[in-house]
Amino acid sequence: MIYIHIPFCKQKCSYCNFHFSTSLNFKDDMVAAMKKEIVLRKNELQNKSLSSLYFGGGTPSILSADEIKSLIDEVLKHFSFEKDIEITLEANPDDLNKEFLKGLSDSPVNRLSIGTQSFFEADLKLMNRAHTANEAEDSIKRAQDFGFENLSIDLIYGSPTSNLEIWKENLNKTIALEVPHISSYALTVEPKTALENWISKGKVISPKEEEQNREFYYLSDFLKDHGFEHYEVSNFAKPGFYSRHNSSYWKYKEYLGIGPSAHSYNGSDVRSWNIANNQQYIKKLNAHLPAKEEEILSAEDQFNEMIMIGLRTIWGVDLENLKGKFNDRILEHFQREIKQKLEEEILIIENNHLKIPEKQWFMADGIASDLFMV
Repeated sequence: MIYIHIPFCKQKCSYCNFHFSTSLNFKDDMVAAMKKEIVLRKNELQNKSLSSLYFGGGTPSILSADEIKSLIDEVLKHFSFEKDIEITLEANPDDLNKEFLKGLSDSPVNRLSIGTQSFFEADLKLMNRAHTANEAEDSIKRAQDFGFENLSIDLIYGSPTSNLEIWKENLNKTIALEVPHISSYALTVEPKTALENWISKGKVISPKEEEQNREFYYLSDFLKDHGFEHYEVSNFAKPGFYSRHNSSYWKYKEYLGIGPSAHSYNGSDVRSWNIANNQQYIKKLNAHLPAKEEEILSAEDQFNEMIMIGLRTIWGVDLENLKGKFNDRILEHFQREIKQKLEEEILIIENNHLKIPEKQWFMADGIASDLFMV
């Protein structure tokens, strides 16, 4: 699978610490540099037949439909697409006007991930989103009108401008809109963000973990009651609508990341990441040089990652795979660390897979980190 990072946004969300620029001065140069990187790194993926192509960001919908199509065409020059390939474009509601959607509907893009976040104005203002509550709803309906049935929306819970009743209304609206996939995250206070600054100055109250916990479990129960499957801590889908891109990532499959700050993984022990600087990225690619650094993952690193990712999913950690991959020292550590958690039923084993019971999923990252080798 291939991930393409589009490092531009109209404005900065208050909670975001991803790499992007609000200046579009180098947009044309960036698209050209990405095409050069695709060519330069075309031999890194062992599997030349792609099941997933994902445009993330940043805000990919800040590009024109023609620019998106040109990037897809460049990928097609060096890779083949499986017949049922999933091509996802992350999009903001305010970008999904009729002209843009018409252009996308004539492209190979067949899945949209819409950054809705909330259907309430107070939430959107706190997050400094570029769209309004009305646009949040209208953009989904408009995308459906243009034939996009494979839709995902992002929703954020636990905001200080929200509460359980507002959260219930957000979810009722989502069900009414018949969206088949939902990615939902607790509002987190990341370092060096506007939200952190506002909280430190007392302008905004900090999100409350107890309220986020309550909203998370309401979310899970509510969506399951409406036919969704809770297949990863933050992801819910109707049958047949799991995110192919994310599922491949959670199953440790190889992927190639194109664009500034994008990460790549060879499916074994090598991870690389592109420099998180737009102009330096463009300069490197114009000189036909890779814009990446890489590391060899130690056995301990691979173990920790397998535990962290696997325990966030319904699939869990394959114990047979674990046994065949790691040495006795790591396996003895693993058996020692899981013993008490199994007795307390914080961890369970089903069909030779180690899992966290769903009732404990809100604490999944903490439970997983207890098993790490440090």
